[in-house]
Amino acid sequence: MIIWIVFIAAILLFLALDLGVFNKEAHEIKTKEAAIWTTLWVGIAVSFSGVIYWLFSGGFLENPTGLTPETAVLKYITGYLIELSLSIDNVFVIAVIFTAFKIPKLYQHRVLFWGILGAIIFRALMIVFGVALINKFDWIVYVFGVFLIYTAYKMLKSDASDFNPKDSFIFKKTRKILPFTAFFNGDRFFIRRMGKRIATPLFMALVMIELTDILFALDSIPAILAITADPFIVFSSNILAILGLRSMYFLVSQMLDKFRFINYSLVAILSFVGLKMIFAHHIEIPEWLSLAVIACALGSGIIASLLIPPKEPLQEAFKL
Repeated sequence: MIIWIVFIAAILLFLALDLGVFNKEAHEIKTKEAAIWTTLWVGIAVSFSGVIYWLFSGGFLENPTGLTPETAVLKYITGYLIELSLSIDNVFVIAVIFTAFKIPKLYQHRVLFWGILGAIIFRALMIVFGVALINKFDWIVYVFGVFLIYTAYKMLKSDASDFNPKDSFIFKKTRKILPFTAFFNGDRFFIRRMGKRIATPLFMALVMIELTDILFALDSIPAILAITADPFIVFSSNILAILGLRSMYFLVSQMLDKFRFINYSLVAILSFVGLKMIFAHHIEIPEWLSLAVIACALGSGIIASLLIPPKEPLQEAFKL
């Protein structure tokens, strides 16, 4: 229990330093700053694998699944890589939400900060619930597996560019409950007009980001549970991936059109972990193989996006 308290306290400290010190003044996050912070968060997450090894080798954590330190490290890295991969899809949706609500770049970090804080709370609850289900009902892994394969199929067939948050059921219902204005008042989430509390576009964007993250968690939590049911590995890898999501957004959002084949990587990853869950009681897949498959799927999508040029429109190709 002490390890959990220390880990959560460290996360809260990081968040407090982020908003209270490094980003106390609202400013636009440039590519260089985003690259530095992304490198820092990835470095922290990768270095934490050493902490995982130390915790499991020293017996400082409960080990309900009987993991060796080496296996625990492999499962942690694999889980982190899955969460990091699925975060790329989340980046696209965040970019669409900010564009739809015309959120100035000056205030995007503030919205993402509170969005990440809410995501941590919701993910923690879903992880506890998911781990409890797997430990109590063995057959639930088949349900998760089928769900992930179905999600991969839907992702393959859907066109994310058609997503418009203002047309969503959630947004329409929220507007009926909460008065909404299209005008900004600095970085405030609410303003008062004629004695009424009215939400600004910043708050509406925050609501949409929080709710879409819950939908993404329905994919990511079962995906990492396919790798391990150890609660600390699931929680730590998930949270560290989320913490790096803000800086990754500012780094990747301007280059989303260049990563055209990442969607196929995510389809491959979800399909693989779905099949792994379905055959979990019949085929044992080594941890190094799971890590290799996921790394290759993600790497292949990135390399293909960089090397294969986009197809020119027909009218451009035949222009004289």
